[in-house]
Amino acid sequence: MIMKGKKGLIVGLANNKSIAYGIAKSCAEQGAEMAFTYLNDALKKRVEPIAAEFGSDKIYELDVSNEEHMSGIAALIEKDFGKIDFLVHSVAFAPKEALSEPFLKTTKSAFAIAMDVSVFSLIDLTNRLESVLSDDASVLTLSYLGGPKYIANYNVMGVAKAALESTVRYMAVELGAKGQRVNAISAGPIRTLAAAGIGDFKQILNWNETNSPLKKNVTTDQVGNSAMYLLSDLASGVTGEVHYVDSGYNIMGMAAVEKREDGKTVLCWDERE
Repeated sequence: MIMKGKKGLIVGLANNKSIAYGIAKSCAEQGAEMAFTYLNDALKKRVEPIAAEFGSDKIYELDVSNEEHMSGIAALIEKDFGKIDFLVHSVAFAPKEALSEPFLKTTKSAFAIAMDVSVFSLIDLTNRLESVLSDDASVLTLSYLGGPKYIANYNVMGVAKAALESTVRYMAVELGAKGQRVNAISAGPIRTLAAAGIGDFKQILNWNETNSPLKKNVTTDQVGNSAMYLLSDLASGVTGEVHYVDSGYNIMGMAAVEKREDGKTVLCWDERE
C-alpha cells in the first residue's frame, strides 16, 4: 500500500462528484489516513458521510477567508494527527458575474475575491500549517488549462489559475529547501459543482472529448490516481510541476476532427478534395 502510514488534509471537498473526492478515494485505497474540511453547515452534512466512507471522523469547518478558521486549523491537525504528510488544496471561487460577464468587465472586487480564495489561500494555508507539515510533506493544488490558455467563459478564473501555477513554482523553490514538495494537477473538464458556474460547460466537455488524443473525458478516479502518485513517495523527486490529466488535450494545436454536413466525423488532415 503506497500511502500506508501517511496522513493528510483534504481541503475543498464538496461532494462525491468532486475531484477532491477522487483524490481522497485513491489515497484511502492506498492506506492513507485523512482529515477533511467543510465550508459551512450546508456542506457539512455532505462531507461527514464521505469522511466516514474513508474511515475518518476528523472534519473541520474551514472557510479560507475566515481568519478564525485559518488561525485554528494547525491546532486541530496537531491534536488529531501530530503532523501530516500531505495537503490537498481544492479551493477556487469567483463571483458569478465575473464568470458570466465579459472578462474586461471584471470588477476590482471580483478580481480580488478570485485571487484571494483561489490563489492566496494556498500560500496562506501552507504557512498556517508549517508547524504540522512533515519534513517531506507534499502539497498539491488543482489547476486547469484555462490558466495558460484561453478558454471561453473561464474569464477571471483563468487569470487566477495562471497565478496559481506560478505560485506553485515559487513555493516549490522555497519549500524545497526543507525537503517539501509542491505540485499542481491540471485536470480536464469534469462535471463538478464548481464547473456548474462555467457557461456552455457541456460544449467544453464535448469539445475536449472529440479533440483529445484519447477521445474521451477524464474521470475523478483518473485524476485521483495521478494525485495520489504526486502525494506519495513515488514522486519524491517531483516538485514545481503542473501535471496534466486531460486525455492529452493540452498537447493539441488544432482540432483533430471536424463534422461534415453528412454528419460524418473525419480527421482534418485525412480530408481530401
